[in-house]
Amino acid sequence: MERTRGGQIAWWVGLVAHLAAVVWYAASGLVAPAWAVAVLLVIWAVLLAVGLRLRHTRPWLMLLVPVLDAVIWFAAISAGERFLGWTALGPVG
Repeated sequence: MERTRGGQIAWWVGLVAHLAAVVWYAASGLVAPAWAVAVLLVIWAVLLAVGLRLRHTRPWLMLLVPVLDAVIWFAAISAGERFLGWTALGPVG
């Protein structure tokens, strides 16, 4: 498969955005319990592996990885808050 300059740039932009997302995943410990942060970090690492593989096959799709980062993180934290009572102050109830 021929690599285009635009594809390479897109891949790097996606990678930098994905790497920046690890801050949000790691800081989730302010709201979520340790087990949930560990699960989120495993998911982040899996997305990193997928992104690295995309470099040679479909570099443009790397732009979707940070979007998935945001959706997964927001959904996990929101679900934990709604259904499990996660707050920055500790469990409610």
